[in-house]
Amino acid sequence: MAKAKTMYYCSNCGNASGKWIGKCPACGEWNTFVEEVISKPSETKPGFVTGKTKSAPVPIHQIVNQREDRIDTMSTEFNRVLGGGLVPGSIVLIGGEPGIGKSTLLLQMALNLKGKKILYLSGEESPQQIKMRADRLKGNNPDCYILNETSTTDLFQHTLELAPDLVIIDSIQTMHTDTIDSTAGSISQIRETAGELQRFAKLSNTPVLLIGHITKDGNLAGPKVLEHMVDAVLQFEGDQHYGFRILRSIKNRYGSTSELGIYEMGAAGLREVTNPSELLLSQREEETSGVAIAAMIEGQRPMLIETQALVGTAVYGTPQRSSTGFDLRRLNMLLAVIEKRSGFRLSTKDVFLNIAGGLRVEDPAIDLAVVAAILSSAEEVAIGHDICFAGEVGLSGEIRAVSRVESRIAEAEKLGFKQIFVSKYGLKGLDIKKLNIEVVPLTRVTELVKKLI
Repeated sequence: MAKAKTMYYCSNCGNASGKWIGKCPACGEWNTFVEEVISKPSETKPGFVTGKTKSAPVPIHQIVNQREDRIDTMSTEFNRVLGGGLVPGSIVLIGGEPGIGKSTLLLQMALNLKGKKILYLSGEESPQQIKMRADRLKGNNPDCYILNETSTTDLFQHTLELAPDLVIIDSIQTMHTDTIDSTAGSISQIRETAGELQRFAKLSNTPVLLIGHITKDGNLAGPKVLEHMVDAVLQFEGDQHYGFRILRSIKNRYGSTSELGIYEMGAAGLREVTNPSELLLSQREEETSGVAIAAMIEGQRPMLIETQALVGTAVYGTPQRSSTGFDLRRLNMLLAVIEKRSGFRLSTKDVFLNIAGGLRVEDPAIDLAVVAAILSSAEEVAIGHDICFAGEVGLSGEIRAVSRVESRIAEAEKLGFKQIFVSKYGLKGLDIKKLNIEVVPLTRVTELVKKLI
């Protein structure tokens, strides 16, 4: 019996070494090499094999551009994130927290994609469990085939017999190949199975959707080379205490990475949210202090969200600073700007900030709404429900211009807002007289104080 061959792989980047070393020479991380038992690929156990084609170098000016024929996923949000639909022969990786809805998203798409033969391979759930989810989603597609398998060799045999138009793998961590003698989910197995699936997708011109697990740090589990091999990496994220889910593009060879799709999780599955602003704005019967509306940009989509602030006297001596959905360090910076440039004494006050809807906002244009909400709560002055804000606040108290101010103003006008406070420096070349919304230009925080109080 031949002696088992072992190799050491970096769990961070997938770099291979014949012996254990403390520091990875490729990525520089320490203590990331793990030992795995491998075997030399046998000629009797090939992966996806097809006839070899000869290739030759071609001058770039002789290459003819061809428009990609995309497959409509029957989901507007999914098509937007992919850049217009699935490209034949592409391989897409979708990651997210456990229970966030990755399997529901792809199964719902498979059930709605009529006229296409789909092979849904699950290594985590039985066909009965998938059928129960399909009944809950109230979808029925006679061309959707369910396969409970974890071997790539058996998978490719079924694809030769079935000839599907789309293959869904749930998940890549459960797959294994016979060419490597290691457990499923190991670095070598993930790298090799992903390589076989990539060759299958390119040679058969069949798109493949992969579901990937993530680590406790929020990164995709497995070697970093997995993200380099696929054509697109999508992140499905959201707070499980809220119904909103965001499908975000991290890498996309066939489209923009600044697009995102928004869904709402319900009892009957995921529902597309075409106008997120209407859901993120609470319908208040009376105006209350500490609430301001921010016109933000998430990806390429303008939306209006509600910013809530509560300012109170510090009872225990040390003021508390807490924020949900907003960077706490930036909140402390804005509080210092308000106190230094506007004269408000907030050093002895408790300040709590919340972004409604459970969203995590990183757009700097929300600064002006945060400052307005804090001032409104501190002075007990309510801000009109038809007023919104869009501007970045600098350390010297100036209101800086933000990108795509026209889209923000148009979104506020469409939702019936009467006023929008923006930076004066971002209105160059914009004819505000033709708008049905009053645009209030600001240059400093002190001007905002005079307008609100």
